[in-house]
Amino acid sequence: MDEAGVRWTADQVLALAPDDASRKAGVRLSAAGPWSDAGSSGEGAVWGLCKGSGKKPYQTVIDTKGPAYKCSCPSRKFPCKHALGLLLLWAAEGVPAVRTVADVGDGQAPDWAEEWLGGRRKRSEERKEKAKDEAAGPADPEAARRRAERRAARITGGARELEQRLTDLLRGGLAAVEQSGYGLWEETAARMVDAQAPGLAARVRELGSIPGSGAGWPVRLLEESALLHLLDLGWLGIDRLPAPLATTVRTRVGLPSPADGPPVKDHWLVLAQYDTSDGKITTRRIWLYGRESGRTALVLGFGAAGRSPQPALPVGLVIEAELTPHAGAGQLRADLGEEVGIPEPGGTPPPGGTTMAGVEAYGAALREDPWLESWPVTLTDVIPVPDGAAAGYGNGNGWQLADAAGESALPIAPASLARPGLWKLVALSGGGPVTVFGECGHRGFTPLAAWSPGSAETVRLT
Repeated sequence: MDEAGVRWTADQVLALAPDDASRKAGVRLSAAGPWSDAGSSGEGAVWGLCKGSGKKPYQTVIDTKGPAYKCSCPSRKFPCKHALGLLLLWAAEGVPAVRTVADVGDGQAPDWAEEWLGGRRKRSEERKEKAKDEAAGPADPEAARRRAERRAARITGGARELEQRLTDLLRGGLAAVEQSGYGLWEETAARMVDAQAPGLAARVRELGSIPGSGAGWPVRLLEESALLHLLDLGWLGIDRLPAPLATTVRTRVGLPSPADGPPVKDHWLVLAQYDTSDGKITTRRIWLYGRESGRTALVLGFGAAGRSPQPALPVGLVIEAELTPHAGAGQLRADLGEEVGIPEPGGTPPPGGTTMAGVEAYGAALREDPWLESWPVTLTDVIPVPDGAAAGYGNGNGWQLADAAGESALPIAPASLARPGLWKLVALSGGGPVTVFGECGHRGFTPLAAWSPGSAETVRLT
């Protein structure tokens, strides 16, 4: 139970499920039979022991104010089926509320649950103290300035070395790149890591993956080399750039960009959530739309490979939360506050436009951030249609989103063609117009969520 004494509904709990299999498994565990020593507190904590296949029951604890989850089961999904089952049982008032110390002995929650809950409270206090310290300024401003200058000097050295390597690349000709192998790129990327410029290192590794990637790779390599050259020049001349663009260059190079904008409290529609992995780190992207502010925001979460990042938000529902935006030209990233309200219905799509308007929005964002891969847009009254020739794929398997009025069309990104979300979108449309939210970029449009006409139900495409 949260501080207001309001329990979630079953629909709100099920909206948190990472997939259909977890949702079904959670429903099976929502009865009291498998659970023992379950309880909840007025501070938003819910805990219980769930009987599993082993000798020891699984220890499950949830902080509903996050929401955040901890379970001793081996599942890599967040929330796991045990957390979903316990939340469903709690929503049905099947978990007793523990209100006094006497109820459980030495504390409101058992030791194994309190250890995790206490750790979350401690980290929350540490973050608040850190925020206060940062607002007050560094304890030794002169020492901080010297550290920043030393790192800037190392990045400058790395940028100059990278410029020389790009010059050598063009002088030797792109035709010889495919034979040189990936080792040269990895060695150059390692040099950028040594220069404390992880953003440059990541872009160098991307260059290394282009040769041999298919027809037209020399053109793609030249395009990406030009963008990397532009980023180098941006860093080397950063003192002459406008402040927002200078912040963007710092971020793209790899310097941290803390959330320092004025907080925005709003009712946020969770538009989309999906994970990507580079083999080492799993990145979660969550798109939100503010009902009152009209702002679109991106919340990022990171986790070690094989582990789902946090937070996890219910796609298609609305949460009341406070977001703190990051600085930078064209940046939409924001940090999610710790207090998140109970998810509520109300998932009608945000205002949208034509496919041409979506392309124009991406073009305008590129003026502020030339290295931007994509931009969030909502397209209204579009129809998914197959068009291999127009999309340029040459095998008849291409798709595009065409305006119902027939004025323009936008190709769907090739990476989306093999995903189940495309067929969900086609089935939802049935040949008729729909509203689609997604990311519009130079590779095409990646659909992430859709709505049929007159419906407030968000169809998740990821």
